Amino acid sequence: MDSSLGHFFSYGAIWPDITDEQEHQLRAFREVFLRWNEKINLISRKDTDSFEIRHVVHSLSIARFMRFYPGAEVMDLGTGGGFPGIPLAIRFPEVSFVLVDSIEKKLMAVRDMIETLGLKNVEVVRGRAESISRSFDDVVSRAVAPMTDLVRWTKPIVKPGQQGSLPNGWLVLKGGDLREELRPFGRLVEVQPLSAYWSDPFFESKSLVYLPRQVI
Repeated sequence: MDSSLGHFFSYGAIWPDITDEQEHQLRAFREVFLRWNEKINLISRKDTDSFEIRHVVHSLSIARFMRFYPGAEVMDLGTGGGFPGIPLAIRFPEVSFVLVDSIEKKLMAVRDMIETLGLKNVEVVRGRAESISRSFDDVVSRAVAPMTDLVRWTKPIVKPGQQGSLPNGWLVLKGGDLREELRPFGRLVEVQPLSAYWSDPFFESKSLVYLPRQVI
């Protein structure tokens, strides 16, 4: 996978079933995101040339592992600049996504991105996990907090059941050595190395951690 393709990056080459509209939205996402990144530091400037690989494809790794069913409700906790929530909302247009963050200036950018892309299945909420009172089928996140904290904060609002190809739960993108962080969960968690999906060197130290709600 070439991480330097920039404007010529083809998502259809990765997902043959992607629609023309989804391809257009993902390409447009790059443009509106990078415009905001000039105003607000959403990602490192050195990452902009690798935007597709390090941010969009990274986020969409969750879609390689879990297929959310139409009507599912998913919370993206600590969305920051809209990851992984916006790419997933494009990939699953019949799923409802709520993007949560505590930093208003980032959410201002995310709201504009959602409006510009014409996404009707995304809601933005300012707050912390402990302040969210509604329930969700799944929680997704990208390296926001240690797994024990993430589960403690959101366990009361994750519904039992199954609204996807796997039982409801947590799907968290993380990097590095996770042995100590995940030790409290023992064999309850599944760790999927992202290098199994993508050949780009960026993914060699990246993983997806899945914890089903039904086991805790």
